[in-house]
Amino acid sequence: MSGGLLVFDMDGVLVDVSESYRETIARTVEHFTGRQPSRAQIQDFKNQGGWNNDWELSHRLIQELGGKAGYDAVVDRFQRIFLGDGGEGLILRERWIARTGVLERLGGRFQLAIFTGRLRDELRLTLDRFAPAIRFDPTVTTEDVTRTKPAPDGLLRIAELAPARPLWYIGDTVDDARCAKAAGVAFIGVATPSNPRHAELAGLLGAEGAVAVLDDINQLEAVLPR
Repeated sequence: MSGGLLVFDMDGVLVDVSESYRETIARTVEHFTGRQPSRAQIQDFKNQGGWNNDWELSHRLIQELGGKAGYDAVVDRFQRIFLGDGGEGLILRERWIARTGVLERLGGRFQLAIFTGRLRDELRLTLDRFAPAIRFDPTVTTEDVTRTKPAPDGLLRIAELAPARPLWYIGDTVDDARCAKAAGVAFIGVATPSNPRHAELAGLLGAEGAVAVLDDINQLEAVLPR
């Protein structure tokens, strides 16, 4: 194994969340306003930076559309849609992105880790479902840091556990790129072609210092050192 660490963001990088988190945002906003924001409108906020937290983004979109709802009520509705009252929430619509063998090969060359804005229980649910045999260590979630992305706290915590070893952070948002820059970590961007603002996002990630911008993580092996 190489001495380097590949640190993955979760949403949009390891798993396609277009029908889980993104759809949950849309349905939460619709519940309080009667109107659904488009995927492009949601991405426009993501491209601004500062909207890594989907609860906060849902609350802001509700306000933008003239709705009135307390933040706690928004969080409660969001979680009910995402996880489901009986365990049949939109989280089950997620799709694992890595093709068979990709992460296994990378894991033979690098240590694999995760820094995500998810809650730990939600991270575990998805990893247990799709990749129980893949070792990600360490895993840092939003509950493990005082300041969330774009603050570098999560990456700095991982770097402290691996002193003097090269790190790459793989993410799909402006906040991910700024987090990596603030931590002094090389950043590899992901801009999936199905994103409604694909070209804009790819340009933004490049402008924020990405060493490469990929369609998805199945292209990672081609841009990493051997």
